[in-house]
Amino acid sequence: MLVEKTMPLADIKRQIKIAPSILGGDQANFAAGLDIAVKGGADQVHLDVIDGHFAPNITFGPGTVKALRKRTDMKFDTHLMIDEPEKFVDKFLDAGSDLFCFHAEALTGERFDALYSKIHAKGKVIGLALKPSTEMAPWVEQRLDKLDTLCVMTVNPGFSGQSMIMSVMPKLEKITQMLNDKGLPIDIEIDGGVELETLEHVVRRGGNVLVAGAGVYYKPDPIKAVGILREKAKQALGTGVA
Repeated sequence: MLVEKTMPLADIKRQIKIAPSILGGDQANFAAGLDIAVKGGADQVHLDVIDGHFAPNITFGPGTVKALRKRTDMKFDTHLMIDEPEKFVDKFLDAGSDLFCFHAEALTGERFDALYSKIHAKGKVIGLALKPSTEMAPWVEQRLDKLDTLCVMTVNPGFSGQSMIMSVMPKLEKITQMLNDKGLPIDIEIDGGVELETLEHVVRRGGNVLVAGAGVYYKPDPIKAVGILREKAKQALGTGVA
């Protein structure tokens, strides 16, 4: 159990955002999962793209993203858990992705730079994700000013419904402090095990974009669950952690 008596890491005010992950919904009907996110007033929808190589699952590709794009103009937060993103970035640009979140483990600084140039030329934004066991590489720190989002994974990538790995909390604090010290107000996305019982720990340590699969879609009223998560997160900014 974590015990914290200090105030939140709040040098930079970051807006709380809820990003339902439709992989946690009915996989036979991703459109229904998207509609839940829209009706619940989510800020963006999280699209988990897994290639079966980078992580042990296969989900969906640009064709699914393109089909979903026709249903809403909501921000598409596309989390690309794939080994060779260069092969697919054009397809996801054409499909309508807005935020491209690549894994730092799958890239080098030079490959990131090429992806960054291509994505920004299309008016879209880029993020990087770190697995729970991954520390920030020097090339990532050198390019933080190019990021829209830094995704701190609190489960190992692959499947929805996992429990949050609490040992990631010191890393999250370190990352938040680093970004604050550099004056970088980029989003800090938390992906994995976000529930009413866990979100307080990450929000008070700087996480502001909360990816929720089970935390939305496993609930009796998923639409209502989006708003409940948002209110709980806002409340957490002013309370302690038990």
